[in-house]
Amino acid sequence: MESLTYTPRGALTPNRPLADLTWLRVGGPADWLFQPADEADLAAFLRALPPEVAIFPMGVGSNLIVRDGGIRAVVIRLGRGFNAIEVAGETVTAGAAALDAHVARRAAEAGRDLTFLRTIPGSIGGAVRMNAGCYGAYVADHLVSVRLITRAGEAVSLPAADLHLAYRSSELPEGAVIVAATFRAGAGDPAALAARMEAQIAKRDASQPTKERSAGSTFRNPSGASSTGRADDTHELKAWAVIDKAGMRGARLGGAQMSEKHSNFLINAGGATAQDLEQLGEEVRKKVLQTQGISLQWEIMRIGEY
Repeated sequence: MESLTYTPRGALTPNRPLADLTWLRVGGPADWLFQPADEADLAAFLRALPPEVAIFPMGVGSNLIVRDGGIRAVVIRLGRGFNAIEVAGETVTAGAAALDAHVARRAAEAGRDLTFLRTIPGSIGGAVRMNAGCYGAYVADHLVSVRLITRAGEAVSLPAADLHLAYRSSELPEGAVIVAATFRAGAGDPAALAARMEAQIAKRDASQPTKERSAGSTFRNPSGASSTGRADDTHELKAWAVIDKAGMRGARLGGAQMSEKHSNFLINAGGATAQDLEQLGEEVRKKVLQTQGISLQWEIMRIGEY
């Protein structure tokens, strides 16, 4: 980064291995890892960064496979200066680094219902980018606006409509880094909201391998919607159901495995490489296509070089 005309206040680390920053614990190094001190530091850094240098904003790595060759870019990881949570009337504003679960709990304490966030692994920036959701509720149902720093280093606010949120997707300006999001949250009794979140956690832990090294759901549901958790929910077009039908529950390749507990969870069963994980995922996709004519789409983001 010899040509950088700005000395950041945050930490800028060259050739930083990323495996310990992802839930699957795999992946090679980033050319640079930047952990900005605050918004102003991030904006000044991006303004000074040569435009040809690629950036990759990374959350807590809960939904990510970094390939074994690493990432030829500056990986930007937001931390302590970006995790404030503020409740004002019916709105909740959270920094992009705030954990989804913390936002749900803080809102509930203030009598505001964002309980759907409680069981979603990861941070708010990633939740917005993926339009995360579960039990029939999505970020799109609550998002009012996002604040972001553009690749040119400008701070802008965008209304939720500009992100074109869809199932597990959004449209963000190229190279922009989400720094905060504002949600509208209905009123609720704090004790009732807390009880609902406890029930959601118990249900999740009973059905998902939460003690394993996973990255959440591996593939999007072919139905194009999250599980609602209701008794009338249908399962034929759930990713786990088509994976089961293809005989791939528990399938292994090297240190990678499709979980026995929930077959849409790809886990690092010990010593897996990123290649093991991605290759096993591709085997599953091939098997589902062969047996049922359904082309599964990855929900986990894969990035970097082989």
